[in-house]
Amino acid sequence: MTRSITILGATGSVGASTLDLVRRNREAWKVEALTAHSNVEELSRLAREFDARCAVIADEARLAALRDALEGTGIEVAAGRAALCEAASRPVDIVMAAIVGCAGLGPVMAAIEQGTTVALANKEALVSAGEVMTAAVERHGATLLPVDSEHNAIFQCLQGGRLDEVRTITLTASGGPLRLVEDLDAVTPQQAIAHPNWDMGAKISVDSATMFNKGLELIEAHHLFPVGLDRIRIVVHPQSVIHSMVEYRDGSTLAQLGPSDMRVPIASCLAYPARMDTPMASLDLAEIGELSFFRPDETRFPATKLARQAAEAGGAAPAVLNAANEVAVAAFLAGKIKFSRIALMVEAVLNAGNLSDAPRSLDDVLVIDEAARALAEAQMETA
Repeated sequence: MTRSITILGATGSVGASTLDLVRRNREAWKVEALTAHSNVEELSRLAREFDARCAVIADEARLAALRDALEGTGIEVAAGRAALCEAASRPVDIVMAAIVGCAGLGPVMAAIEQGTTVALANKEALVSAGEVMTAAVERHGATLLPVDSEHNAIFQCLQGGRLDEVRTITLTASGGPLRLVEDLDAVTPQQAIAHPNWDMGAKISVDSATMFNKGLELIEAHHLFPVGLDRIRIVVHPQSVIHSMVEYRDGSTLAQLGPSDMRVPIASCLAYPARMDTPMASLDLAEIGELSFFRPDETRFPATKLARQAAEAGGAAPAVLNAANEVAVAAFLAGKIKFSRIALMVEAVLNAGNLSDAPRSLDDVLVIDEAARALAEAQMETA
């Protein structure tokens, strides 16, 4: 049976991994739409390869180039935010939501409102708009499948279990490339994105280095698996073999193990509720030899503490935290601030922002996001 798929963020790392799995089982998939931010060359190449019905570029200034690149193919082309949402709302079996950052909010909501199965790789959607998104999922009868390796691991450990039987959930963190680096002020973007285990984009790699990635995942887990923030824990596990664990009320703990390759959780979503083949080699624990675990150092890497505080505060705080972090990471990658300044900027914005009013709609989230970004940009002057 052929299934249909739309991939939002097709040229990114998650999009590439998704298309690799589709390519390996080409006869089983029909690609409806592919989207990208600005990479016309790669988007057009992929649209041709997978015979997509539609290709959308977020940067409207690149529409003419995309149209030229796909001339004569019969593939529909479009550009801009509205076009992204239209692509996301097309009827398909599954939408892979892999647009990075707050830019993915609108398309994710558009897919949810169609009652579609959404494989969610955009953690910012639930961080910034958790209650809005989960309410929409319930209202429209959509299915949300977590793609992040940690949340997908929890999802797998919970199959057959109930949240009221859960004692604790543990998110594992690699600790990133800087766990043992002493002088964080001297860290370069090249060092921060050199993740020891995972091949990811620049933004998420920096988030892993600061531990904000794990902080955002804490908030995401809080919405996906509402057992209470006090029952969600974080442990540093440098080998990245155990991706998360669920402890049940009887003391049993289930852990999901696997290689550090996003094709594993993506395959879990694409085949759900069944399984599918991947090119991954079998896990050789004897070869790995040792698994180690540490508590996070929230003095040197305060991101997880800030994220937990934002989640506990609720209201606008998680959206503010996410927006401020996006601005700070972009500034670091551009060489405008030191690595150690990222968390300080986020904390300053959280302290300066109006965090009391919880967003009730996607428009509310976008207003909060814009205001938080302005505050973060103002902080740049004191960097």
